[in-house]
Amino acid sequence: MKWRALGAVALVVSAAVHLRLWFGGVRDQSVGPAFLVNVVAGVVIAVLLLTWQHWVPAFLTLGFGLSTLGAFVISTTVGLMGVHSHWEGFAVFAAAISEVVCIAVGAALLLAARSARAHRTAVRSRAA
Repeated sequence: MKWRALGAVALVVSAAVHLRLWFGGVRDQSVGPAFLVNVVAGVVIAVLLLTWQHWVPAFLTLGFGLSTLGAFVISTTVGLMGVHSHWEGFAVFAAAISEVVCIAVGAALLLAARSARAHRTAVRSRAA
């Protein structure tokens, strides 16, 4: 449960940073709607991660981290939807760190779920 709580905190931090940036003027740019989707998705996935003990929220956490961090890296290199970002400022590093945590936690939870499933299968096959 500690891993799920850490993942939920990371998701909410990323969502909060994107909401702050959206209110700070990103809403008027071409990526504005994507930032708002990021906010909603981060909060929804955080709630799912804490309330649903299944592999799906872990997968969503991993995907959220990969896609959000990936989009930012693209925006800092070749640009994304006409926006060229830079690796500077507290918000950038707070979001990037939280997204790396999402990736790590999502992957760890998926591996743990896979291991637990393999263990249950082995126990059932021995019992039969």
